[in-house]
Amino acid sequence: MITGKNYIGDNLSSNSSVTFQTFNPKLNIENDITFYEASDSEIQKSVELAFQAFKKYKLVSSVEKSKFLNQIADELQLISNDIVNIYCSETGLTEARCLAELTRTINQLRSFSELLINGDFQEVSIDTSIPDRVPVPKPDLRKMLMPLGPVAVFGASNFPLAYSTAGGDTASALAAGCPVILKSHPMHAGTGELVSVAIIRAVKITNMPNGVFSNLNSKGIEVGEKLVNNPRVKAVGFTGSLRGGRAIYDLASRRDNPIPVFAEMGSVNPVLLFPEKLHKEYAELAEKFAKSITIGSGQFCTNPGIIISFESEIFDLFIKKLVVEIEKLSPSCMLHPNIYNAYSNGIENIKKNKYISVLTKEDSESKANFPKHVISSVTAKNFIQDKKLQDEIFGPCSLIVKCLDENEMLQVINSMEGQLTGTILADTNENFLSEKIINALELKVGRIIFNGVPTGVEVCPSMTHGGPYPASTDSRFSAVGTNSIKRWLRPVSFQDFPQNLLPNELKNDNPLMINRKINGVASKNEI
Repeated sequence: MITGKNYIGDNLSSNSSVTFQTFNPKLNIENDITFYEASDSEIQKSVELAFQAFKKYKLVSSVEKSKFLNQIADELQLISNDIVNIYCSETGLTEARCLAELTRTINQLRSFSELLINGDFQEVSIDTSIPDRVPVPKPDLRKMLMPLGPVAVFGASNFPLAYSTAGGDTASALAAGCPVILKSHPMHAGTGELVSVAIIRAVKITNMPNGVFSNLNSKGIEVGEKLVNNPRVKAVGFTGSLRGGRAIYDLASRRDNPIPVFAEMGSVNPVLLFPEKLHKEYAELAEKFAKSITIGSGQFCTNPGIIISFESEIFDLFIKKLVVEIEKLSPSCMLHPNIYNAYSNGIENIKKNKYISVLTKEDSESKANFPKHVISSVTAKNFIQDKKLQDEIFGPCSLIVKCLDENEMLQVINSMEGQLTGTILADTNENFLSEKIINALELKVGRIIFNGVPTGVEVCPSMTHGGPYPASTDSRFSAVGTNSIKRWLRPVSFQDFPQNLLPNELKNDNPLMINRKINGVASKNEI
């Protein structure tokens, strides 16, 4: 079923002589299927098809786009067994993880399908004219959000389904009315092709324009660079490393016509522990965070990488318990040797730092691609002085930061760069949990968790998955939840237009029966 070819719209193509294979990290061997990197002509063809498709797709009704997204979800369910097989062989992840991620991906598509029906995402606003207003007549103004155009989406390494081919960026862009050219991740190109099969089937079944989706294989950075530089591409979605996201952002900024890049990048997700909570639950918290640090071999962008509290006997008990619990857990396979090697190098750098104490035992025996779980500690003073300690180490490790007092904790928070999440573990009447600390954390993160773990990102309208740089390139937007559709839309106002030339969303009789704001008042009524 997997061909290794590129989907240029609904056409399978393999013009390039550049090939590659995916890797099974659990067996530590290459998989058999050969994939063909997209050639320059295939890249150009996919973008041109997307551009032509956009002219038609932006006019497709929300109801029809809703059916399209639902059909993609249906098609994914039909081939779920095939997806599981290739997913596991390309990632080393378990069948249970695959099914959970597939369910999330399907539900995400359906949530955008539902969003399209009520029309709220278009933020329709109508201010009717007042021709006899003095001293200047007021014009009739009608505004709505409209799609940007073709979007290049980069598949993520750590979520082959939920943040990749039919993941959040693709689902939200298609919902917005933007065709998608998907730059498939080379680590799971087979999974990407199977998902593409489902999308292309849905395109045909629902009669969407050919070119509304293409899937391009790539083993390096060149295909992505050419997509970002193509003047027909109007926006970019990316999930991955700070280095990769920043390179794409800079490339897009240097274009003759710069475009927005919505990149979700690095984060160490600080956790603040407070004494009253520790006194009551230190053992339970240690167990909970041992699991949160190591889940999925630590390959979550919301992994709790920094744990901060005050030097005390109770904090020491928590640390000892955390080390015991994390050492009980067996290592699990990482996604790829490159990720494993990057993690191992990061841990080696930690060990070489004279100010850091590694608290977990050295494991002389280790299996390839199965990383050691590592807990280390440092004083707040040394953490603040060494900015490199804020660098994300992608994997199952966490750094303990010991503060002398509340003031030093504030200094630690203020020294940190932007993060996806910040977590507070506290009793409701904590003496040390001040408004200053909460306000300081609020400035640094996109989501604050109280008495929970940061791993796990609920897909819903109230979720913010983003944060100040370098967590993301634009902290005003979320990469998860239905509000993520706003990344691919721009406002357009129509002034003094005749009714017959207006989009249906802006007409007086409201033929779509959507929610609108009429002269500042929410209404579904006719004007």
